[in-house]
Amino acid sequence: MKRIILLGATSNISKFLIPELLKQADVQLTLFARHATSRLKEYASMPNVSLVDGNWNRVADLKRALTDKEIVYLATGHFATANQNVVQAMKSAHVDRLVVAGGLGIYDEVVGEFGRWNARMMGDYTEIKRAAKVIDDSELNYTFLRMAWLYNDAQHTDYKVIPQGGEFKDTQVTRQAVAKLIAKIMQHPDLYQHTSIGVAEPNTAWSKPSFY
Repeated sequence: MKRIILLGATSNISKFLIPELLKQADVQLTLFARHATSRLKEYASMPNVSLVDGNWNRVADLKRALTDKEIVYLATGHFATANQNVVQAMKSAHVDRLVVAGGLGIYDEVVGEFGRWNARMMGDYTEIKRAAKVIDDSELNYTFLRMAWLYNDAQHTDYKVIPQGGEFKDTQVTRQAVAKLIAKIMQHPDLYQHTSIGVAEPNTAWSKPSFY
């Protein structure tokens, strides 16, 4: 059984990721969130799911939750202190595989008119870049997802992967598509090791996302 924990299990992507992971027969899933037991009650009776109330700003909570886990999903990579806590707790628990949901632009890789629009919308990247560097420097076996602008649409689950160093031109991607990719990585943990990848919907290289 793969022992997987979702840190931030009530997040918008986790909403779609949990059902994707439960399709896999060999998963033992721990759902960690501030109010996991009250907000994720629909999973409480499942024998292969555990609900854990905790705060990723408290290292002690993380250390307890990460005991005996193999793969960690972090629902946002935007906060340096939280990232530091997760890295510290993973090393303490001897857990190495990490998948992080982050945003595009941390390497100034978004180009063209969309790049200029994205920069205006996002503003100062200093903290987001600092947070991403914590993961880059962690020495963990991480996959950092630099996601295009997110929206929900169950009819659009196609995605493309943009290697680190590649120009980012596509503007959007669905949360359903991202969940599909994360579930694939967790099923095959040797995919996209020790790297940051862009994730976008194919054929969306526009000046801005369609929903703006």
